[in-house]
Amino acid sequence: MKLKRILFTILQCTWGIIQTFLGAVIFIKLRKYPHKRYRGCIDTRWNISSGLSLGLFIFTPSEEDEDSQKIRVHEYGHCIQSVVLGPFYMLIGMISIVWARYPYFERIRREKNLPYTACFVEAWASRWGEVFTGESAIWN
Repeated sequence: MKLKRILFTILQCTWGIIQTFLGAVIFIKLRKYPHKRYRGCIDTRWNISSGLSLGLFIFTPSEEDEDSQKIRVHEYGHCIQSVVLGPFYMLIGMISIVWARYPYFERIRREKNLPYTACFVEAWASRWGEVFTGESAIWN
């Protein structure tokens, strides 16, 4: 178990250095927010109702949010994508951000009642989060 976490960290800091560096920058900016370790990642609880994953760093809603644990599992799935894809993960990240924040896609999801995981990169993250943690991820 410890060896897996060490390997995970080494991979994120080499193969996934771009996203880990960006995550570290955000982590430093949010250093006053609560943090904890989650399966080899550093989980920062922020005041936003959505999550973000960049290499070794995940940013999730505070515990008061009823979906915070499911979002954490989903974001961990993105961490696994980062380990597998390395620098190519940034393409996944761009697709994810556009799907989440671009008004056109927000409107399409709302009008067609599509779950957030209708986008393949999001379904992939939730599925891998569940597989690698054994916990439930967010699917809506």
